Amino acid sequence: MDLYSGHINKLIDELAGLPGIGAKSAQRLAFHLINMPQDKVKRLAKTILDAKENVRYCSECYTLTDNEVCPVCANQKRDHTTIMVVENSRDLAAYEKTGKYEGVYHVLHGAISPMLGIGPGDIKLKELIKRLEGNVSEVIIATNSSLEGETTAMYIGKLIKPTGIKVTRIASGVPVGGDLEYIDEVTLLRALEGRTEL
Repeated sequence: MDLYSGHINKLIDELAGLPGIGAKSAQRLAFHLINMPQDKVKRLAKTILDAKENVRYCSECYTLTDNEVCPVCANQKRDHTTIMVVENSRDLAAYEKTGKYEGVYHVLHGAISPMLGIGPGDIKLKELIKRLEGNVSEVIIATNSSLEGETTAMYIGKLIKPTGIKVTRIASGVPVGGDLEYIDEVTLLRALEGRTEL
């Protein structure tokens, strides 16, 4: 038996489909949205649509941005010869919070996972290799310490080593199985500073 009318159930179902939102959170959010003033709901809906229509990949590092080139890549004060490879834009944001990394990034949008059918062609590896044709002195691999992250790091290391470009991996300090976006800035900074050559 449905507790609520069709519109409420539909809203709860849509919200429950978002990552990290369970049934109770979806219900709480649905009632909050229904009780919000009409103009705030319209503003929220418009903001979501605007983001969906205007956000794209940076033409250099492939993070999400609403410009052709993201603010990090556009910053000429950054060290464009050092590229940190991360799995997603949230990992990039986590490193930016440390305020200590001065290079640029490359966002893979995933990690190699044969179990899930994700191969090297399914992430932004070709784009990374293309970037290495420019003036690059070091590639820091900062994928997660999961099986998929380690597999991806080893694969990238084997691809880049023959080019003569220095390849390093972030040091431990990042727990195995931990996602970078949830790790504090001090731990991330120690992992970056203690990176090792592959």
